[in-house]
Amino acid sequence: MAEQTGGGCCPPMDLFRSESMQLVQIIIPNESAHRTIDYLGEIGLIQFKDLNAEKSPFQRTYANQIKRCGEMARKLRLFKEQMSKAGLLSSSMSATQVDLSFDDLEVKLGELESELIEMNANGDKLQRSYNELVEYRLVLQKAGEFFHIAQSNAEALHREQASNQTVEQSLETPLLSEQEAVTDPSKQVKLGFITGLVPREKSMAFERILFRATRGNVYLRQAVVEEPVIDPVSGEKVEKNVFAVFFSGERAKSKILKICEAFGANRYSVPEDLGKQAQMITEVSGRISELKTTIDAGLVHRGNLLQTIGEQYDRWNILARKEKSIYHTLNMLSIDVTKKCLVAEGWSPVFATKQIQDALQRATHDSNSEVGAIFRVLRTREMPPTYFQTNKFTSSFQDIVDAYGVAKYQEANPGVYTIVTFPFLFAVMFGDWGHGICLLLATMFFLINEKKFSSQKLGDIMEMTFGGRYVIFMMSLFSIYTGLVYNEFFSVPFELFGKSAYGCRDPSCRDSTTAGLIKVRDTYPFGVDPAWHGSRSELPYLNSLKMKMSILIGVAQMNLGIILSFFNGLFFRNGVNIWCQFVPQMIFLNALFGYLSVLIIVKWCTGSKADLYHVMIYMFLSPTDELGENQLFPGQKMTQLALLLSALVAVPWMLFPKPFLLKAQHERHQGQSYTALQEAEESLLVESNDDSGHHGEFEFSEIFVHQLIHTIEFVLGAVSNTASYLRLWALSLAHSELSSVFYEKVLLLAWGYNNIIILIVGIIVFVFATVGVLLVMETLSAFLHALRLHWVEFQNKFYEGDGYKFSPFSFKLIDVGEDE
Repeated sequence: MAEQTGGGCCPPMDLFRSESMQLVQIIIPNESAHRTIDYLGEIGLIQFKDLNAEKSPFQRTYANQIKRCGEMARKLRLFKEQMSKAGLLSSSMSATQVDLSFDDLEVKLGELESELIEMNANGDKLQRSYNELVEYRLVLQKAGEFFHIAQSNAEALHREQASNQTVEQSLETPLLSEQEAVTDPSKQVKLGFITGLVPREKSMAFERILFRATRGNVYLRQAVVEEPVIDPVSGEKVEKNVFAVFFSGERAKSKILKICEAFGANRYSVPEDLGKQAQMITEVSGRISELKTTIDAGLVHRGNLLQTIGEQYDRWNILARKEKSIYHTLNMLSIDVTKKCLVAEGWSPVFATKQIQDALQRATHDSNSEVGAIFRVLRTREMPPTYFQTNKFTSSFQDIVDAYGVAKYQEANPGVYTIVTFPFLFAVMFGDWGHGICLLLATMFFLINEKKFSSQKLGDIMEMTFGGRYVIFMMSLFSIYTGLVYNEFFSVPFELFGKSAYGCRDPSCRDSTTAGLIKVRDTYPFGVDPAWHGSRSELPYLNSLKMKMSILIGVAQMNLGIILSFFNGLFFRNGVNIWCQFVPQMIFLNALFGYLSVLIIVKWCTGSKADLYHVMIYMFLSPTDELGENQLFPGQKMTQLALLLSALVAVPWMLFPKPFLLKAQHERHQGQSYTALQEAEESLLVESNDDSGHHGEFEFSEIFVHQLIHTIEFVLGAVSNTASYLRLWALSLAHSELSSVFYEKVLLLAWGYNNIIILIVGIIVFVFATVGVLLVMETLSAFLHALRLHWVEFQNKFYEGDGYKFSPFSFKLIDVGEDE
């Protein structure tokens, strides 16, 4: 069975073990299939298996429906794009909420798309005509000025020539002139002209090309249009010049037309007569006014249509996504041989059985089906998915664990302990209650505005920070606690819990440090005595304290990991792992480093000056030598010999018994049920997803080599992992020293100059250094180191992390804000 039945030894916990899962089969009549999947998607507690994996997407039963859903999604994207261009936002505040079926929605969206496309096409055509008329009016006005100026100049020249004629002219002169005019009419030249607008940035090149192409046989006039005009072709505002080109001959005209086309110049015909030009300007202005009124009315109508779409957009979008997800799920179901029903298989939590059955009954009733769906639980050897019920507080801590690997089905979940241990280890490295308060204030900003930020699309860094707001919140609380233990507020000590236990022998020693100080009161009640700060022995004292504290924390957390492996073995009824892994591992770790932790505590309690380095080194090199002044308690020598011997025994205990016991177990179960081997959880012997019930050949050499590697890894890891916890000491020391440097070398130094400007600059530098280095970089550094301690030093003692997440079919996962 997928559900473990041997877990009665431990009290139920929501996060300690994943939910009990079951493989279910549902036989659904065709007439109620759609509604059944719809209701199951509402409760979101079934992970369907794809029973048509061998078929391509186009060969599946509901491929056409999915294609229709894709077409609906395309139309909705078109509506969203048009609403964005119009500056409208989708709103669900509609007075009339009409429930539409899939077919009705498809028809409705098709009608709206056709109407919108037609309105857009008509609007674009009208806008282009309007822009052309605006350009035409500009050409008529500017070109009319060309003709008016030319006519005025011609009349003035004619008058001047007439006034210069003298009465003394011979009688033949007018006759000759008349003869020339009459006898050779072919010498009269008729000039043509082309007018239009050309982009101003191309006007100089336009003029040069015209001159070269016609070899200078054109006359070009240009006038600057003061305001940019909207180009009818591109629809963009462009600065343009009005031009008039005068030419002679069809060949020149042909060249000019090609050049105008190449330069994107829009041509417009202008009459030569000034009276007709004025009449044309009047007519064009009237048409522009009429088009403007029509365009405005069209925009109002289009805006009303988009407003109507916007009121229903979110609902339609959700409905289209729901339908697509339903048909995608239906495609995963197999069709019964009678083709009258569909067969579904999937994983669901055991507690969801009643909800699923209720949903099936409602679907049968609402679809008026004569035959109800059949629900039954299947027996299987497959590994079920892992499902933890988390909330907004625990989900971020569970994500930290899942980033390393998803828990195997019902193995002990480190996420429960991570809620406390992760922020605590962070705080050990980040201990300063001033910095902790700053983190807390930043986190409170996210917590107060939680609803606002949840509905917004944030940037990558902001979204990551907001997602881990509860982790940061816990980190800040623990940082305040450890800061009070270290007695550091931006590196400054305070006598918060009473006066220091140390005082001066006489008034002359007030400026000295520990020299001359004696204990005059009871021990400082909580945390580090403020008298240690600034003393000559501050660094050696804090180094010793934090280093030993790191070892104690590390050994405690590694012991917790090994104890959790015991609960795993107990839950899965795996006695081999309990007696051949848990017991020797506990003996080995505590015979060495557990003993070191006891020595540290005894030394603290007794005030002994014993050298623990000497004790631990010579425990291995010369176990029979006398301890002398390094002896901390009676019988220490015999205790060390016993512990050393037990540690040596634990190594072959881890290595040899387990492979031989597994071999004997295999021989005993040869030809019997596969279940016993599966309960032993030996991944080298059993494939958890093997449905056939047949297991491969037992390879004793592989088992032995695997156990040898595991033993070496644990023995070496016991040393390296304990040393790895010293990072708690190193980062705590670095954080404290950096904070002290910023305070003394920036803030106090600026204060000592008695200059307001230098003080303000010093405060600004101190704030930026504190925020940038201590509150951002140090926070990230401590976070990553705490992450490593959990993933490697803690979780490798018991956590396999080779499971896969429970991914149910649920409508809650549909995100309205993003396109598929």
